[in-house]
Amino acid sequence: MDIRSLSSSHRHPQDAPYVHKVGLPPKQNLFKEFKDTVKETFFADDPLRSFKDQPRSKKFILGLQAIFPILEWGRSYSFAKFRGDLIAGQTIASLCIPQDIGYAKLANLDPQYGLYTSFVPPLIYAFMGSSRDIAIGPVAVVPLLLGTLLQSEIADPVANAAEYRRLAFTATFFAGITQVTLGFLRLGFLIDFLSHAAIVGFMGGAAITIALQQLKGFLGIKKFTKKTDIVSVMHSVFASARHGWNWQTIVIGVSLLSFLLFAKYIGKKNKRLFWVPAIGPLISVILSTFFVFITRADKDGVQIVKHMEKGINPSSVNQIYFSGDHLLKGVRIGIVAAMIALTEAIAIGRTFAAMKDYQLDGNKEMVALGTMNIVGSMTSCYVATGSFSRSAVNFMSGCQTAVSNIVMSIVVFLTLQFITPLFKYTPNAVLSAIIISAVIGLVDFDAAYLIWKIDKFDFVACMGAFFGVVFASVEIGLLIAVSISFFKLLLQVTRPRTAILGKLPRTAVYRNILQYPEATKVPGVLIVRVDSAIYFSNSNYIKERILRWLIDEEELVNKSSQPKIQFLVVEMSPVTDIDTSGIHALEELYRSLQKREIQLILANPGPVVIDKLHASDFAQLIGEDKIFLTVANAVAACSPKLVEEV
Repeated sequence: MDIRSLSSSHRHPQDAPYVHKVGLPPKQNLFKEFKDTVKETFFADDPLRSFKDQPRSKKFILGLQAIFPILEWGRSYSFAKFRGDLIAGQTIASLCIPQDIGYAKLANLDPQYGLYTSFVPPLIYAFMGSSRDIAIGPVAVVPLLLGTLLQSEIADPVANAAEYRRLAFTATFFAGITQVTLGFLRLGFLIDFLSHAAIVGFMGGAAITIALQQLKGFLGIKKFTKKTDIVSVMHSVFASARHGWNWQTIVIGVSLLSFLLFAKYIGKKNKRLFWVPAIGPLISVILSTFFVFITRADKDGVQIVKHMEKGINPSSVNQIYFSGDHLLKGVRIGIVAAMIALTEAIAIGRTFAAMKDYQLDGNKEMVALGTMNIVGSMTSCYVATGSFSRSAVNFMSGCQTAVSNIVMSIVVFLTLQFITPLFKYTPNAVLSAIIISAVIGLVDFDAAYLIWKIDKFDFVACMGAFFGVVFASVEIGLLIAVSISFFKLLLQVTRPRTAILGKLPRTAVYRNILQYPEATKVPGVLIVRVDSAIYFSNSNYIKERILRWLIDEEELVNKSSQPKIQFLVVEMSPVTDIDTSGIHALEELYRSLQKREIQLILANPGPVVIDKLHASDFAQLIGEDKIFLTVANAVAACSPKLVEEV
């Protein structure tokens, strides 16, 4: 049955409303189209916009400012801003010094390497980073990941300390290379493939794992498992319960952990007292060190830091592996550490940028983070990134610019030069207590509950990553997180949503009948909406799903004695693109409908889609009069009298 003949039998030509045809976009030059696609993919933020119509000298200055943002905001820097940065820098330094010593132990490195990592990298970032609030240094998850991966290559980091350090510096170097490469090639979107749900689960699992690892220092256990899964750790803890625990160590650990948790509670209850939890770790270290020194508790089995190297970072350029078997190991570990470090730093930077209403260039951030890790690897540092706890303290302390990182570096420098010998009697129990109190916040129950409420599949990804880390290892948990994120992406691409549309009463609007139960179907017309681009990965599924909708609808029609389905209208507004496989699927759908004596109608295909439909002659195959601007126009042309009745 022809649409025009059906339409004319119910309505005179002079009474018919004007129906606007679907427009064909103007033909584009192939090179220009390719250029626009590349620009939108890699340069969506138009980074060279400020360089347009500028003299050469100005372009040179803008280029320097793009590489070193400090040259841009430094011109408007004032004493008022410095006062805020000075207070913030000193506050985060008091938090980072005790944390850094503990985090170095997570990476199986000597304590001074944690301080090294809070000296050089923050200085580099202050000159190259674009975030005003992020605080740079070691974080809990990256040292754990680094220590676990390094230990899988070098089983005993104590007996093979020199080799272990060399591999750590090599991994840090290639972590930096990875980050710079991603930023320079503008591939920052790759880190978005790790979903928020997977990150929440991974971070929560890592926090539990880190806390369990601290039971060695917290309980004073000397012989402890090198595995990180909860079963092995708890077996090691209880196996040494009778003779391996030290009660003096437990008293110190429990007392100081209680103090730190109480300090955090005070900071949460009263935002003005944010400095209390910030200086809590330093106070804990001072008190516990003094207590051990005057009581000589180390002679009663309380384990202490002992020797700690004095002085600033020594060069480690000649310790990086650039050949041999360890090179590939360093590359592999570095890439994994780089991605986790980037994910955390970019997320933190965007969070605080949104709070202060300024833009953060993700690709510039990657270059800055990568450069600081490359330089760090050459100055005895391991992988550094943005720390959420320190950044939060930095923000609440009133930081104005990245100068707060410079202030923190200066404080760490003074500590390395003059104070490190005083840490000799610092008990390991206080370092364990500091780390446990720091990682507790990484277990985000509210976020997990919200994920459960919003998306059950996301919750599966969250729990998969969590249990993978807790019951297997950090690598397995990370692999599960990435795998589930990719699986969800593939599922959404290969199994897009489709819906049957109905007409809302007293309107010309057609909507999903499941969302709007009052919407009514048009007799003799089946209206289906495809909520995705049609590609090779989903084209066959979309064709089969539409045919299943049709079969189901025909069965309902036969049971209720309604008019036979004569038209299938496909609403294509959400279809942003279509490839040759998609067009082939539409051709197969058209032939299947012809055998059933049902006409295929398309509604509102976008510019890219309509252009390809004409280029492939599919528009001519079904007839250009079967393509309409809206569903209402299509239905009116198909069945005007029935539409009026509905």
